Amino acid sequence: MEYDFIIVGAGSAGCVLANRLSECGKYSVLLLEAGKKDNALTIQMPAACLTNLTSTRHNWAFQGEPEPQLGGRVMQHDRGKVLGGSSSINGMVFIRGHALDYDGWAQSGCEGWSYRNVLPYFRKMESYEGGSDEYRASDGPMKVHRPQAENPLAQAFLKSGKQAGHPASQDLSGYQQEGFGVLDRSIHKGQRWSTARAYLDPAKSRPNLNVISGVHVQKVMVEEGRAAGVEYLANGSSQTARARREVILSAGAVGSPHLLMLSGIGSADHLNEMGIDLVADLPGVGENLNDHPDFVLKFRALQPVSIWPETKLVGRIKAGVQWLLTHQGTFASNHFDVAACLRSDPSVAYPDLQFTLSPIAVDDQTWEPLPEHAFQIHVGLMRAHSRGRITLKSTNPTAPPSILVNYYDDPRDRELMLKGIRIVRNLVRQSAFEELCGEEIFPGDSAQSDEDLNQLLTTNTASQWHLSGTARMGRATDQMAVTDANGCVHGVKALRVVDASIMPLVTNGNTNAPTIMIAEKLSDSILGKTPLPEIDAPVWSG
Repeated sequence: MEYDFIIVGAGSAGCVLANRLSECGKYSVLLLEAGKKDNALTIQMPAACLTNLTSTRHNWAFQGEPEPQLGGRVMQHDRGKVLGGSSSINGMVFIRGHALDYDGWAQSGCEGWSYRNVLPYFRKMESYEGGSDEYRASDGPMKVHRPQAENPLAQAFLKSGKQAGHPASQDLSGYQQEGFGVLDRSIHKGQRWSTARAYLDPAKSRPNLNVISGVHVQKVMVEEGRAAGVEYLANGSSQTARARREVILSAGAVGSPHLLMLSGIGSADHLNEMGIDLVADLPGVGENLNDHPDFVLKFRALQPVSIWPETKLVGRIKAGVQWLLTHQGTFASNHFDVAACLRSDPSVAYPDLQFTLSPIAVDDQTWEPLPEHAFQIHVGLMRAHSRGRITLKSTNPTAPPSILVNYYDDPRDRELMLKGIRIVRNLVRQSAFEELCGEEIFPGDSAQSDEDLNQLLTTNTASQWHLSGTARMGRATDQMAVTDANGCVHGVKALRVVDASIMPLVTNGNTNAPTIMIAEKLSDSILGKTPLPEIDAPVWSG
């Protein structure tokens, strides 16, 4: 078993790499994935995305450590365990982040990651229904759908932003991210469009690409300072595969640092404590864990404008039959039609809060719809000051690592979320919502003080499932950097990390699109290609 490239993880990044590294036919590629290929309806049907979060069939469903600032609550961290990874089970929201996110990466020591460097790769990856311009393209593998946002609640949300004095955006992933606009989604012809469909399916018949699913990688084999291959479990027996050129970890912000540590790459103190022989002392492995905390406000609808009836038995049957026959209707949507990217304060350089509307309200614990016409608005903090970490709990490769996000460890994050809650309350008081929005179901009118709302943040904050940053890029002189700007692991030859874990800071928005972009860009680096020409496109600054 010898290949030019071995890729660990067939997720959002791994599927891209498998396609790009094998397409010239010059190199042999092995793609290893713990999950299995699965065409279950819950993966194909957009509206079934919540089902994926209540099952471990396609979901690692990692259980975190008790969160100190959340009253000791244990958070579940959902990650895809199937071909396509999290792109096969996520909410299908497609948003790139702000241009200043990437300029910040470059300024932090990641040369070649400014907005003008990454914009060509965002264009390369997508086929956008909204048309082509210098920001968007229409001939890439990722199909991106622009919804019509016809629901009265979505229209009221957009109008309320204008009435409250906020800007409107024609494209949240284009010239102007800041403001209220339609939220794109990775859906094509009424079906989820994961990287498994976009990148892996067109490549899987290539003779130089071998995809092995249902296996668990145990460690990277490092010989004389060079990644020589991997050990993995297949059907209960240990196997090895050797790499002539590189081993590439694309196991995600949890899996990649976990595997690095199991391979002796990480903090010398931690590895010594766990009894693992040190290969490279990189204390940043598993540190710098970023996430987007989420808080949901729920409101009663004064008119029958929610999709609640379609969730009842008869409605589900009718919508299900319609989707099976035509791939249209209620089940063909993720129901996140609109969003707003706003600044918590005018002094902030660019948006740090994201608001998304859902035309149905659900129970936070069971995900079951509230039995009435209602809707909810999510408040997401995009640049939390708090940082968490991933560490080993066991040297058994099949045992999950310890995950502590440290939500609200920095008190500034609570202040920003409180501002977000008040922004939402101001929006629903605008005249656009006057005939649609009734009583605030949660938190409720009685929760007005900072003290009351802070208590509810403690008991009800959730994750937006955007874990990142745990093997971050940076200069070799940066003690906490794990890789260089090309994803190459410091101190170990022929080993790269290519996924959301190398983000220095999480992006201003959902992380799936940026992760795909990272894999597209680093595919060129791996192959020694000249980077795509920079695009110096203007960006709205307000």
